[in-house]
Amino acid sequence: MRVALINPRFRLPIDTRTTPHLGLAYLAAVSERRGDEVVIFDCDVEEKPVAEFVQEFKPHIVGITANTPQVKQAWRTARDIREVYDCPIVLGGPHVSVLPEESCEKPYVDIVVRGEGEDGWIEICNRLDSFLTDNSVYSTEAFMHPENEVFDDCLGVTYKTSDGQIHNNPDRTPIADLDSLPWPAYHLFKMQHYTNLQPATDAIDGARSFSIMTSRGCPYRCTFCSQSIMPIKWRSRSPENVLAEWRHLVEDFGAQEIGILDDSANIRVKRLEELAHLLIENNLNRVPWIFVNGIRANLASKELLSLLKEAGLKRTAFGVETGDLEIMKSIDKKIDMETIRQAFKNAKEIDLETIGFFIIGLPGDTRETMQRTIDFAIELDPVIANFSMMTPYPGTKVYEMVKRQGRFLINDWEDYVFFEQQARYEMGEMTAELVEEMYRKAYRQFYLRPSPIIRRLKKKDFWFNLPRNMRIALRTFLPKKEKTGLRKSIEAEGAI
Repeated sequence: MRVALINPRFRLPIDTRTTPHLGLAYLAAVSERRGDEVVIFDCDVEEKPVAEFVQEFKPHIVGITANTPQVKQAWRTARDIREVYDCPIVLGGPHVSVLPEESCEKPYVDIVVRGEGEDGWIEICNRLDSFLTDNSVYSTEAFMHPENEVFDDCLGVTYKTSDGQIHNNPDRTPIADLDSLPWPAYHLFKMQHYTNLQPATDAIDGARSFSIMTSRGCPYRCTFCSQSIMPIKWRSRSPENVLAEWRHLVEDFGAQEIGILDDSANIRVKRLEELAHLLIENNLNRVPWIFVNGIRANLASKELLSLLKEAGLKRTAFGVETGDLEIMKSIDKKIDMETIRQAFKNAKEIDLETIGFFIIGLPGDTRETMQRTIDFAIELDPVIANFSMMTPYPGTKVYEMVKRQGRFLINDWEDYVFFEQQARYEMGEMTAELVEEMYRKAYRQFYLRPSPIIRRLKKKDFWFNLPRNMRIALRTFLPKKEKTGLRKSIEAEGAI
């Protein structure tokens, strides 16, 4: 079969395309293993309209990914396809996993895959393949006709039969053996159109950055984290399996940097140590790598970090979130300030670069607690302090809390774009004006100190990225406009 996998346009208020979409890369890989002819169409890097591409390629099935701020663009993409071409359209991703019926109600969406997508996607493709074999006359309406009962026993999907009825099937068990998955199909991406893992901090010439996932799931359930919708069971690939893919990225693709995208890479310290030793023994530590999403501070001993640095680790991040102990307890982070201090100390003592993630405007925050977060960030003094305003994503505990006790200030999924500088909700005495004020204050107080300025001026990456950094600084320090350029450009493409 011909399979099209699409990443809808996802304009961020920062000018970077970073790396290819890892989820689509995995779906493409399992489809290729099935024997399909696969094309990945990333709307952010393609010049032709998606409808034109579909008319030329004539896929038997289309898969579209969608996170929360991207979901309306995913619907537009599905609509544009359905207007010119008839084939089943499948949506997957974090947002639709939480709200599957919302997407399935759209007349141009047929199936939603919830949770991890590989097994569900392949089962859908298998059933379509069988239908095409048994039926000389084909249409999406015929395929989805209730009499065919094609998906009655297909786990982990929400689908709409051609009579308009929506069906929610039971969840699918998460993939137990991650080693059984093929490596992501990076060869299907136009790598020359991508930049690098963290463009604000790195200057890598050419498209030589790749992401890798060594584990899935997270045993922690922080109230603010959208990963709480994913499987709680943590599963990992074997160090040997990861090593083989790592060598593949370096030797076959010429990787100049690698980013580990795990949410909890150091849950099993021994496994990470084994991987580090293998990277050193195989001379793959010559390629720098980073933990994009960070690691647990309570499992970041000096011994572990030293070994990882020897294995090529350049930078890691820690999710600090807040500088107030009571707020920390309320978000179920299950960590304390002294443990966080020790993790940053361990990293600094071995000259390992750090990023700190901090959240302004958590439930219960006041001017005083937010100031403690700013002060804590200054005390920890990471190379990069990433302050964000709390965004209550669907499926999180905070989202439900705001629904019960607060007030949403946004009513459009496209306003959930992470880098838009506006408060998303109010609760109690915590107003939008206060949160936005403290957010800008956090960046000013942290970055306008002499030490960060001197540190950044000494880095060649700063000068390489100067124009981009200035644009980000202006967006951050200055008050938001009534309607952003991002929102205007999205709205111009057609409302949904």
